[in-house]
Amino acid sequence: LMFVKICGVTTEEDALLAVGMGADALGFNFVAGSSRQIRTATARDIVRRLPGGVLTVGVFRDELKERVVEVTHEAGLQAAQLHGRESSNDSSWVAQRIPYLIKAFTAGDAAMDGLDRYSASAVLVDAPEPGSGEVFDWSMLDGRERGRPLILAGGLHPKNVAQAVRIVRPWGVDVASGVESSPGTKDPVKVREFILNAREAEAAMEPTGEEFDPDAPRPYDWRDE
Repeated sequence: LMFVKICGVTTEEDALLAVGMGADALGFNFVAGSSRQIRTATARDIVRRLPGGVLTVGVFRDELKERVVEVTHEAGLQAAQLHGRESSNDSSWVAQRIPYLIKAFTAGDAAMDGLDRYSASAVLVDAPEPGSGEVFDWSMLDGRERGRPLILAGGLHPKNVAQAVRIVRPWGVDVASGVESSPGTKDPVKVREFILNAREAEAAMEPTGEEFDPDAPRPYDWRDE
């Protein structure tokens, strides 16, 4: 099934809502100044109450690599998402110390030419202004990002996620503001529709032979936890 990550979770209620609707992953934002920023202790309390089978991800932007690892472990998270201009060396350093790393790039970023050097288990591509809630031109995806499972972000919402899945054919999709009633507060109807529309769009597609084999071993499968 299409991997779906609900990002910017700030409360236990929203976390359980997303999991109950079928989300594969939850993102907890540790970026200073963000309207969805969460304290490490709060994230830890939420994670402790979650059922198994969901990937918990800490989102960081240009944070010290030591701090990324520290917060990821303190909060009991399984993954970190580096959403800034982190170097390939710092990214690899983090990847060696946590189970699963997602490296985010903005669409068209030349740094994706060296994707292998980042040691990421998956690559996330966002709009040129991350967190803006704006959709970018999907034609900017030119294949450089395909060296790892591709997670598409940037302005997705229930009304356009099916089109995004059909055009881009990503491994997964990521959403925050597109399923909110207000910053940091998830809307149950939007969450349900987003996940349903993404999965239905994937199910309706004809195989191209390029998709990742769901039975193939992954660098880290959180479902084994």
